[in-house]
Amino acid sequence: MNRLFPISTQQDVPEEYKNTPIGNLLEYHNLGKAFSNYEKAQLLIGMCMDNRKHLHIPENFAYIIRSGGANLRHSEFKVSYAIAVGEVKHIALLAHNHCGMVNLHSKKEQFIDGLTEKAGWNREFAEEHFNQFSPLFEIGNEIDFVLSEAKRLRSRYPKIKIVPMMYLVEDNKLYLVKE
Repeated sequence: MNRLFPISTQQDVPEEYKNTPIGNLLEYHNLGKAFSNYEKAQLLIGMCMDNRKHLHIPENFAYIIRSGGANLRHSEFKVSYAIAVGEVKHIALLAHNHCGMVNLHSKKEQFIDGLTEKAGWNREFAEEHFNQFSPLFEIGNEIDFVLSEAKRLRSRYPKIKIVPMMYLVEDNKLYLVKE
């Protein structure tokens, strides 16, 4: 966690993000900045589907794509839409600690049992489903993944400012990830 940069005061917001949608996100969520009114989204937020995370942001401020581990690999059309049609120029990628997409293999039996018992799936089909898709959604280490995802998206969208962040579930705060 020594790669995390906390935002506890307005002075902690790096100069490059002040008066930008990234700086506003940090100030709204972490510092309780008074909400402004927005007619259209200012940025895209890619974040995990985890139910423990809730952002403190104004209405209409952001497009939000929720995907396991903040993995946007299978959501690129939506990312492209937010950029091309929604005209966003900033993307905040929010990983979080204690993510369920880390070490998916350790959850294999629970996953298979859950689909078998709760969804009525055939056990073999549930196992095949896990084996086929878990490699696509395993993220490894949360910080390393959000850095690699930011790098991947930067190469795909070179004119867009993409900022990796970490959400700590213990304090519900956003942290910038040092690159």
